[in-house]
Amino acid sequence: MLSVHRVHLPSEIPIVGCELTPYVLVKCADGSVVSGDVIELNPIRGHLLGYKWYRIQSDKKVAVCSVHPTEPATLQCLMCIKAKLPISKSYHCTSKCFSDAWQHHRVLHERAAVAANENGPDDDEVYGRLNSNASATSGAMYPAVITQRNGGETWFEVGHSKSYTPSADDIGHALKFDCFVIDAETKLPIGVPTSLTTSRVIPAPSPTPRQMVAVSGNDISGNPEVASRSFSGGSFTVLSYNILSDMYATTDQYSYCPSWALAWTYRRQNLLREIVSYGADIICLQEVQSDHYDDFFAPELDKHGYQAFFKKKTTEVFSGNANTVDGCATFFRRDRFSHVKKYEVEFNKAAQSLIDAIVPFPQKKTAFNRLIKDNIALIVVLEAKFSNQSNENPGRRQLICVANTHINVSQDLKDIKIWQVHTLLKGLEKIATHADIPMLVCGDLSAVPGSGPHSLIAMGRIDPLHPDLNVDPLGIVRPANKLTHQLPLVSAYTSFARAGNILALEQKKKIDPATNEPLFTNCTRDFIGTSDYIFYSADTLTVESLLELLDEGCLRKDTALPSPEWSSDHIALLAEFRLKPKNRR
Repeated sequence: MLSVHRVHLPSEIPIVGCELTPYVLVKCADGSVVSGDVIELNPIRGHLLGYKWYRIQSDKKVAVCSVHPTEPATLQCLMCIKAKLPISKSYHCTSKCFSDAWQHHRVLHERAAVAANENGPDDDEVYGRLNSNASATSGAMYPAVITQRNGGETWFEVGHSKSYTPSADDIGHALKFDCFVIDAETKLPIGVPTSLTTSRVIPAPSPTPRQMVAVSGNDISGNPEVASRSFSGGSFTVLSYNILSDMYATTDQYSYCPSWALAWTYRRQNLLREIVSYGADIICLQEVQSDHYDDFFAPELDKHGYQAFFKKKTTEVFSGNANTVDGCATFFRRDRFSHVKKYEVEFNKAAQSLIDAIVPFPQKKTAFNRLIKDNIALIVVLEAKFSNQSNENPGRRQLICVANTHINVSQDLKDIKIWQVHTLLKGLEKIATHADIPMLVCGDLSAVPGSGPHSLIAMGRIDPLHPDLNVDPLGIVRPANKLTHQLPLVSAYTSFARAGNILALEQKKKIDPATNEPLFTNCTRDFIGTSDYIFYSADTLTVESLLELLDEGCLRKDTALPSPEWSSDHIALLAEFRLKPKNRR
């Protein structure tokens, strides 16, 4: 007879909006143990599995801390209530928690005050606020049914599938999962269910939205999606974001991050919410696993109007599951752009050609091990569906070339990083010779400002005395005068250093005056620095606005990234560009 051997969840802390799918082991009559679902269409010896989910609701209502959502709240910020902020933001577990979070928390009050002054009384003020107990999900497809009362607890049946996604109604309550064997013929349960009970459901942490800050013209700030849509004509927004592959998001590497916040079921929803909130016209993501691209990002962003391209890394070095190989994904809005051409750069192929051409046979194996790193670049040429407001050549196509890459190379192999960046730039130069086309180079270079790869892109050359050129056993970066390119590329975020409005001046505090680049785009317990960039061709594009940078102090309240609020160890970069009229180029 079939029996349930074991059930468990990847994370015992459920979060609103994040699907829970227990891992179920089934023991067959012959003693073998199998995993997976046993459904009506494919029963095992006349038996299948049934499931039920319950909300265990205590008569005592429990509020949870907005900073530490696994802790019960003991105090509430009354200023949040007065400002009509989401009530979940007002709770704190201790006075120390409230004090430590104040620098970040007061920003909520300030922005609520600005919004109130700009928008006037809201609908809640005019028509009266909803009862605080009103459910945001009262129209759920599976209505909760009271099935049992036990002392001060009530059990509500909330689902009968293997998976369940907690709703706002579940916040503060534990969930119970029952798995049981069913007779396929009678449809009746057999024996006692195998059960598990979760911790209390917590709300998904919601970071304070980052604002767009103008760096030219009038001061424009506010919701990124609204801001990016407020520009007319030949403007568009570009997002670059290393989202931290699940394969690398281990508890060993990020022990300071709660395990539930590292779980992919949570991180994917939090990342998607963040990415969609920016409303970018072009999105460049790095460290996207192949299976996550196919199963999640491509279909989910398709719902928001994006077309997608993906290039996974090559696998000469990689030895894991082929489905989890990460790569670069580029998305663009169908209503803003159409696809013209795609190029895929495999640095391993270029390395093999280089080895064959210049490396003597006895050294080929050593050269192969040094050069082959599986990195790639994805280049997409797009045609804009909007005008750059120029009367010159009104019927001419407006093309834009977007390169997306992750140069993931060990820090001691500086020659390989430089060579890979130079290989990419020479490819882009070939594209530029065939068309008057604006260029964008987005991604994670794993190289800090002023390093060899950064200097090569931003300056068009590397100083022959640069220390990154000191180690060159294969002779691939010497003489230094061969490391050049003619593309007029500038880092978008250096525009903060040149801007003069009040909000941009505030961002200057987060800019390194020595390089004009952000102080950091990558913040972990062991490293903080900049490795992510959006470069643009300054002869064809101007920067209109940039997404504000994050403050290190706010991130350090959770030790570092990733955290419950921000689900990658990198921060997203977002730039709004305007096409220069052709007669001004």
